Amino acid sequence: MPGSLQDRLAKRERVGEARRRAGLDAVALTSPEAVSWYLEGARTHVSLAGAPVVAVLAAERGDTIVVPESERDRLVAEELLPEDAGSVLALDWQEPVASAAVFDGVAGEASLAAELRAARASLLPAETGRFEALGADVASALTAVAATADSTVSERELAARVGEALLRRGIDPLVVLVAGEGRLAHRHPLPTSSPLGPRAMIVVCGRRHGLIANATRWVSGVGEPEGQGRILAVEAAYLRASVPGARLNDVLAAGAAAYAANGFAADEWRRHHQGGAAGYAGRDPRATEATGDVLHLGQAMAWNPSGPGVKVEDTVLIGEAGVRVLTADPAWPTVSVQGLARPAAWEMAR
Repeated sequence: MPGSLQDRLAKRERVGEARRRAGLDAVALTSPEAVSWYLEGARTHVSLAGAPVVAVLAAERGDTIVVPESERDRLVAEELLPEDAGSVLALDWQEPVASAAVFDGVAGEASLAAELRAARASLLPAETGRFEALGADVASALTAVAATADSTVSERELAARVGEALLRRGIDPLVVLVAGEGRLAHRHPLPTSSPLGPRAMIVVCGRRHGLIANATRWVSGVGEPEGQGRILAVEAAYLRASVPGARLNDVLAAGAAAYAANGFAADEWRRHHQGGAAGYAGRDPRATEATGDVLHLGQAMAWNPSGPGVKVEDTVLIGEAGVRVLTADPAWPTVSVQGLARPAAWEMAR
């Protein structure tokens, strides 16, 4: 377990401050993003599609970590900090952890949703290091797979190679999308048996220690996709607006306006979500016209503007002097956009 007790105590204080401002003695943390964040990257799942096997009563008097008896020994040995072992309450496996009697009458996450997102926003030192390592490993996995791609490989085969590369690095492949030349019109291209053809797009969301890194890459035997430079200019507008103190919906507006300014339809941004804050959920939260969350120094972002046959996506960290790309691999070819290295297409094997 790579967790930091110092970060764990800081998170407990952040939740305590939010709880006290709301006049609550306790709050039930039951979502994967809240629990994994609070417990320093603990894996909260058995099935990737299942409900968390851990819930936490975060109370003024101390924490209670609720787990099934069948998972207790593994979680204590492999997922929780040693200091948390004495706070574990084990239930019969037949009882869902989120419905334990200890939560009766306790406010749920929904009552503090925005406050908890704000508490998670600014990454602490140890989790920043974990995110940096995750981003580098996701990027290196994509490089390793891109080097094996050619026009005859099927989308499913390439997706299988991506999944293997991620798993070998200890990363859960939450999303693996692949579109060959014939399916680039689809914004969420679940892989099929179709061959890649002369160019292809790969999209991944990889999770390790609770954190999720998002990235999109292109492989091509025919050069850069037409319009890729223009979509990079749209992304630059999003990244330029992603500064501490900005509101998420205002950043969305700045990026959305850049579509028309760069030769796309003015409403192109409405045809696919544009990304948002990153961290312990795929987007935490996804940017919409109604999300007024304030951005923080040290917060991760993952914008993914797209247009017909073009898309760009990386996970970045907001710093004092602008954003820093986390999902970067020195071996991947890049172009400079307003001083920031952005991914070019990997030259496909012939």
